[in-house]
Amino acid sequence: MSWRELLHDKNETIILPWLGGRLLRSSTRIWTIVGELPREHGWYTFKLLAGRSATVENAADPSGLTGATCVQFQYGYLVGDRFAAEDFKSRIKPEEAAQKLPRVHLIDDTVDRFARVSVGRVYADGPLIFRQVEMPLGSEDEVLRAFEDRAEDVMHIKGVTPALDAAFHMESWQRTEAERRRVELERLRREEAERRAQEERRANLIKQLGDGAGRRAMAKVDFEPAARAALIVGGAELLSWVKSRYENEYTVRYRVDGERYECVCDETMHIVDAGICLNNYETGEKGDTWFTLESLPAVIREGQRRNVIVRFRRV
Repeated sequence: MSWRELLHDKNETIILPWLGGRLLRSSTRIWTIVGELPREHGWYTFKLLAGRSATVENAADPSGLTGATCVQFQYGYLVGDRFAAEDFKSRIKPEEAAQKLPRVHLIDDTVDRFARVSVGRVYADGPLIFRQVEMPLGSEDEVLRAFEDRAEDVMHIKGVTPALDAAFHMESWQRTEAERRRVELERLRREEAERRAQEERRANLIKQLGDGAGRRAMAKVDFEPAARAALIVGGAELLSWVKSRYENEYTVRYRVDGERYECVCDETMHIVDAGICLNNYETGEKGDTWFTLESLPAVIREGQRRNVIVRFRRV
């Protein structure tokens, strides 16, 4: 036994965010995680072992980003899951958010639209981690009302910063795109209904879950097993689903590579609202109207690999 091991406190723990992989970093130290890894990104308590190793103990309170565990704080607004700091000066288009704004990890799902927030880094060149909602500067409520009133811009509101302006335009863009896709999918549904009228209903739907046509037929009878099977095809896991306020639509939550996503699909499992900005994804087709629950996880993986998508926290 070495002198370092004699000095090691066997009960020492630390709370840090985990975003994948076996490397664990604080502002001053680095450990290698041994044993089983968490299933999902988040805050965890780690037990520190001798020899710069650590094991996962349990999930921890996400409020761990304090002055003691963070090297710097920034204040600003969320643009999807991207961050526009208060000193952000230029105006950007929604499709430019992924290239011009850094991503924020572990965002609290309860954060309201246009809320002023703070983020931080655990170490100098680390990823941005969500910290908390901060006191508003005064124009946030007016921007929210402008969004609800479907205003084209917020230039008439006093005190709106470029960061808040970017958040307004991103949220407005998402709503407009979802509505456009809804109209397009309604047209496709009508065409599909005409084709279905000329065909007999497939027999024994349960046995047909192995192919796309069977899953879509099953979804109209029992949505959950069909959605679960469709996501499995794409390597994703169904977490929950609810019927949307729109007829024949479902809000689906699922997990891809340790991260949670949300989308809206219709009864044929075609995507109405992907929950991500796909403008920079070169599909060779007409946008995400053509994606399904089977194909969306692969699109997310490729988009994250190329850093060309922006994820929304709600749809």
